[in-house]
Amino acid sequence: MKYGFVIDHRKCIGCHACTVACKTENQVPVGVNRTWVKYVEKGVFPNTRRVFQVTRCNHCEKPPCVTICPVTAMYQRKDGIVDFNSDRCIGCKACMQACPYDSIYMDPDDGTATKCHFCAHRTEVGLEPACVIVCPEHAIIAGDLGDPASEAAQLVAREPVRVRRPEQGTQPKLYYIDGDESAIAPTAARHESIYMWSQRNAAVLGGGAIYPADSPLLQKDALAAYDVSHARPWGWQVPAYCWTKSIGSGVLAVPAIAMLLGRLPGERVRDIALATVALLFTALTTVLLVWDLDHKERFLRVVFTPQSRSWLARGAFILIAYSGLCGVFWLAAVAGFSVVASVLLWPTMLVGFCAAVYTAFLFGQCEGRDLWQTPLLPAHLIVQALLCGSAVLALLPETIGGSAQALSFAVPTLVVSLVLHLVMLLGEVAMPHTTDNARYGVRLMTHGPFSRAFWGGAVVVGGIVPLLLLLVGGPDRVTAGWASLLALAGLLIFEWCFVMAGQSVPNS
Repeated sequence: MKYGFVIDHRKCIGCHACTVACKTENQVPVGVNRTWVKYVEKGVFPNTRRVFQVTRCNHCEKPPCVTICPVTAMYQRKDGIVDFNSDRCIGCKACMQACPYDSIYMDPDDGTATKCHFCAHRTEVGLEPACVIVCPEHAIIAGDLGDPASEAAQLVAREPVRVRRPEQGTQPKLYYIDGDESAIAPTAARHESIYMWSQRNAAVLGGGAIYPADSPLLQKDALAAYDVSHARPWGWQVPAYCWTKSIGSGVLAVPAIAMLLGRLPGERVRDIALATVALLFTALTTVLLVWDLDHKERFLRVVFTPQSRSWLARGAFILIAYSGLCGVFWLAAVAGFSVVASVLLWPTMLVGFCAAVYTAFLFGQCEGRDLWQTPLLPAHLIVQALLCGSAVLALLPETIGGSAQALSFAVPTLVVSLVLHLVMLLGEVAMPHTTDNARYGVRLMTHGPFSRAFWGGAVVVGGIVPLLLLLVGGPDRVTAGWASLLALAGLLIFEWCFVMAGQSVPNS
């Protein structure tokens, strides 16, 4: 079986009966929706037209929300329905980032992810979903798309149908007949502060999507007359986690490279200091990850009942492995076992690079956030780790291993890292982007509400200024210290812009 929906917009009258029936049947709280009807008005009076779009979970053949969920709270049934188990959910909100259709929300009452589940409790006893039976125009058709005799399968075979965002490869099973581009494409219609019957809900958790009036993706004379707001799932903890993880994973790498090149001898005090920094910032990374969960008491489920395909679960094990190696390396350095410490340094550094890079693959599973799915990201995360490692080494006082020799290696390494960081940072926004979603995210970062922080903070203050200080001042300890602090601050600003702009793109 392969359950799916067909929405016939030739018949839809925008009555919202499906929304009300869904809320009533599934006890959906006020402020969130499993299904809703979007209105878009086109043209110039008196030559105008109003089009509708009924929106809900697409019950994808290849659901990204299932793949990214670290604890199998989201799962796909044998009949094709994508269902959820609220009792397993830890509230990480990764499924919301993975969904390209804004179909998942956090239940404000119990803090778990939830969505349309095809009224599985009705489907299992031979009844149709509540939205289907209440529709007065028979505009919503549900059925087994794998059964050629079903009405839904016949409509898909006979009528010109389309799906939303086919480029994501999710193979959605929600088909639209006569779906208008201005409603189907979330970046096509202009959104103003006031809808037909309401104001836009700017108070929605996280701030919701951003609609710049000067977006080049807007269609002429297309206005969203009614829509619902959706949360921006991840808060400041996620960009902060990216930053702390870069510091924690990079501090041991730079001296290891220097020792390999014969530029720096081994030093017990320095090893202890840097291993301590690595452990502290990796621990802070874990704290930030747990902090962002809506069900913090369930975080250990990622370790004890992981979903192996999720990079959120894989990342947890990588962080555990890195923390363990750092801990053993620290103990060896404290105990004065120099041979053991030198042997452990390299596997610790390599696992540290894995800790730095895994976020690129986690972001790659966020199918709803195309800005994050850049091919430069894995290499960029390595560069960021080296940037942080060289900055910390340059800031290390002489009393705990910050010798002049260490400083003389840290400064050129920081210069090279800053140059590569700026090149990759600008490359990520300048490269051709294949989807409107990614182009929209870039515009939000470079010309929208995040532009001042991006250009002024990430590029100028955190990139160009420290680079000039290092090139002019050389390996001077005070100059290198200020340059390092500015570089670290600029990287934090960039992480904030990158994460927030990516999830501020409308998906519905």
